[in-house]
Amino acid sequence: QVQLVESGGGLVQAGDSLKLSCTASGRPLSNYAMGWFSQAPGKEREFVCGITRSGGATTCMDSVRGRFTISRDNVKNTLYLEMGSLRPEDTAVYLCAARDGVATNYIPRSDTGMRDWGKGTLVTVSS
Repeated sequence: QVQLVESGGGLVQAGDSLKLSCTASGRPLSNYAMGWFSQAPGKEREFVCGITRSGGATTCMDSVRGRFTISRDNVKNTLYLEMGSLRPEDTAVYLCAARDGVATNYIPRSDTGMRDWGKGTLVTVSS
């Protein structure tokens, strides 16, 4: 099991940028395919972006593609989400999650199989 702690959330204005971090401990991050998820008030948790174990391939949901970028630094055991052109509808708690036991080219596209989760960091975008 890997422990995950998110940071970097806060209150920003529409159009601003923010960079979230997810720091892992307990096991090497390189063992895990990773994902970012969001949960807005009163809504279901949804997939945001996923990345392979090496970081060689990524994917994001349509509404954030071109605005958000997922990346990772396996030496620092840290996952990132760079968020640009933020909109009020991006307001949510953002959580990182990990899945091990997958091929090196596997990219998470949902929460299926994501076994380890952080507690999340709140991003609030004002209009």
